[in-house]
Amino acid sequence: MIAPKGTKDILPGEVHKWHYVEDKIKDICNRFGYRQLRTPVFEYTELFDRGIGDTTDVVQKEMYTFMDKGGRSITLRPEVTAAAVRAYLEHNLYAGPQPTKLYYEQSCYRYEKPQAGRLREFHQFGVEVFGSEEPCIDAEVISLVTVLLEELKISDIELNINSIGCPNCRKVYNQALTDYFNTRKDKLCGTCLERLEKNPLRILDCKSPVCHEIAKDAPVILDYICEECSSHFTALQEYLKGMGISYTINPYIVRGLDYYTKTVFEFVSTAIGSQGTVCGGGRYDGLVEELGGSPTPGVGFGLGLERLLMVLENQQNNALPEETVPLLFIASIGKEAEQTAQTIVYQLRKAGIYCEKDALARSVKAQMKYANKIGAKYAVVLGDDEVAEQCVTVKEMETGEQTEMALQELKGFLEQRKEG
Repeated sequence: MIAPKGTKDILPGEVHKWHYVEDKIKDICNRFGYRQLRTPVFEYTELFDRGIGDTTDVVQKEMYTFMDKGGRSITLRPEVTAAAVRAYLEHNLYAGPQPTKLYYEQSCYRYEKPQAGRLREFHQFGVEVFGSEEPCIDAEVISLVTVLLEELKISDIELNINSIGCPNCRKVYNQALTDYFNTRKDKLCGTCLERLEKNPLRILDCKSPVCHEIAKDAPVILDYICEECSSHFTALQEYLKGMGISYTINPYIVRGLDYYTKTVFEFVSTAIGSQGTVCGGGRYDGLVEELGGSPTPGVGFGLGLERLLMVLENQQNNALPEETVPLLFIASIGKEAEQTAQTIVYQLRKAGIYCEKDALARSVKAQMKYANKIGAKYAVVLGDDEVAEQCVTVKEMETGEQTEMALQELKGFLEQRKEG
């Protein structure tokens, strides 16, 4: 048996890296005042049809949708923003102090071709802010990602920003795009021909090399945004400059989901090849209303944890910690010593010290060989004499240096050398 295509086991030798990043995320979100949200792994399909948009690749091609035993259409979540909006409305979070600032770390599911850093089951960290239309909130969510990348010591990622306007100025821009692509429709792929009729903005996000080349000369959205959207975008840039956050204006960023308005942004890595977008997000001021709520502005982002870990592992100054190893291994000789070792290990573990002992009735030589394999920093051999005299010799595995001490002193000795 093997795991389904596009899924991946996170093995014991790797999970400590995930813990490191997840702990960093939790710490930073707490500092920024974001509270964690956890939503169900599946939702009614209508939520994503309405929330994401039926012209997107996600809805048209990538969702895992099925009928449950009650005859209801259910979809594994392909992203979390729509689910967060549903939770915000269902549980009246809008009645609390505003803005509502949330974060999540959850698995998502999309049926697409597996690539480096892109799986069918993937894990996403994201934040969502509801209730503020001010550009300072756009700047805040961008700054949160910036702090995370800095504290993870990632330097080969750049921030790209754009504004795709509001529904009013988008109408004018969509007409300009339609006019442009209509003169080139014989070269567009089949998907983009459909987009030309429904949402020409999506053509700018096409992965086809031919469509991508055609789109390079298309009208630029920043030439069409209204005064309000332009002022909002200018203010965002001023906030970023004030915080010392470098950025590049990229007028071709539109993001892959229909709900975005005004600000869109991406953090792009140069270290993981063509699939370089590690984090993407923006403003979605119409989504809450689209899903049945009162008009409520929103802004957020999603960051792929698999891609983030790829960047961390590929960079030269890899900041990921090593897997935790036992501080102590106790080898034992004889039944009484083995029972004593069991008690000592239990007491040390209760005291917060990571230690191990033999569980396979191996010889002392084999036990010490095992201690070396698992990277134990110190080892003791416990026999009848040590039990009777309540005294042990602690060996530092790397140097071979040995220290004799009373058994009751062992805990204090280890606590002084404990890491973290």
